Amino acid sequence: MATHQVTFPISDPAEVLKLHAGDEVVVQGHVIGIRDRTQIRIFDQGVEPPMDLRGAFLLHTAPNVRKLGAGRYEKLCIGTTTSARMVRFTEGLGRQYGVRAICGKGGFPDEAIEPMQRLGMVYLAIVGGAAALETTQIEEIEEVAWEDLMPECLWKFRVKDFGPLTVGIDAHGNSLYHQVQERANTKLEELYARFQ
Repeated sequence: MATHQVTFPISDPAEVLKLHAGDEVVVQGHVIGIRDRTQIRIFDQGVEPPMDLRGAFLLHTAPNVRKLGAGRYEKLCIGTTTSARMVRFTEGLGRQYGVRAICGKGGFPDEAIEPMQRLGMVYLAIVGGAAALETTQIEEIEEVAWEDLMPECLWKFRVKDFGPLTVGIDAHGNSLYHQVQERANTKLEELYARFQ
């Protein structure tokens, strides 16, 4: 297992290829907050996103914020949500918009593995319940779009030392979830064999 510092958005797709399932990643730069309704607007309703997603790191979130003025928000609690239900957007995010990383909790289903490998993307897992820590690692909410979807808007966060995150699915077709399941199955077989 290696630890990587990665600054987003990334311009060189080779940066993603350095990441392998099980590695740790600490993120600098910018993170784009996105959730169900945002992606439904983009893909099901055909509305182009008002933020540039090329090379982006997307965080599955609907943050708790306080409005300070026109387009300005103060962070209160920025946690993550379960990713699995948003897996259907993976292909479009990579192919149409050049997204390089998606992050959330609970893992991504197997159907994400092939498009992520083909399009040079990774899924980064975050610990559920770590919203207090995540919030401290977000320095500022720099931009918000589609405020009518509040809190499921598009959010642009400036982050410092965001993580550590774990590479759950890499751009080489490997899944940490598969590896853990295989080890668990082997261990179960050993335990069954002992008691027969």
